[in-house]
Amino acid sequence: MDLGLDGKIAIVTGASKGIGLAVTTALTGEGVHVVAGSRSSSAALGTLIDTGAVTFVPVDLTADEAPKALVDAARSRGGLDVLVNNVGAVSLRFDGFLSIDDASWRRTIDLCFLTMVRMTRAAIPELIARGRGNVVTIGSVNAFLPDPGVIDYSAAKAAVWNLSKSLSKEYGPNNLRFNSISPGPVATDLWLGEHGVAATAAAQMGVDFATARERVVAGQGGFSTGRFTEPREVADLVLLLASERAGNVTGSDFLIDGGLIKTL
Repeated sequence: MDLGLDGKIAIVTGASKGIGLAVTTALTGEGVHVVAGSRSSSAALGTLIDTGAVTFVPVDLTADEAPKALVDAARSRGGLDVLVNNVGAVSLRFDGFLSIDDASWRRTIDLCFLTMVRMTRAAIPELIARGRGNVVTIGSVNAFLPDPGVIDYSAAKAAVWNLSKSLSKEYGPNNLRFNSISPGPVATDLWLGEHGVAATAAAQMGVDFATARERVVAGQGGFSTGRFTEPREVADLVLLLASERAGNVTGSDFLIDGGLIKTL
């Protein structure tokens, strides 16, 4: 399937690993030049940079000026066609809601929601200047699966979905599309790394890593597929939404969770 992305320019945030790296890899495979933003690079991202298909901009998107640096880099390549918002992190809250102070709430909201706000605000004028464009934001299944163990993260991701929908209404007349993707647990370091969610949960529960991982797979009624989502599977969905093959899709959220959510 020709997605018509060859020659486009995209910004991907959180691009050095996990879903962001998979999205960057998939976009470059379609002939897109990617402006990759993250606090640091990685060996895998470095390989893509060496091909000339990626421009790396080291940024901390919790800083106010960071989005401008990424947009400026895209403009230097000719403009901006696609923005993929992918910054985020999660902390497990074993001690409950009353233990989460204002500073912790601010950190989560800043990293998981306001980074999207700032980056999208900086990108919209450049997308309008191109005459059309796409914003795809990586949310989370926790946007509509509230969990006390990640209560602040869940609230932030619900805000991501809500904002994406609102922007699709405001900027539809400008030929801009806004969609979000809500992955369940994905086989990345965020979940399966040395200090990831599964390892943290294992330590808290007093079990080994493999047991904690299996409890995640079996939890909330279990994955219908019996496995975590792979980063490339999320990236493939990004490709479709970023292309004109999905040209009349906007204001939508797409669940990719292996059947974790059992309700309509």
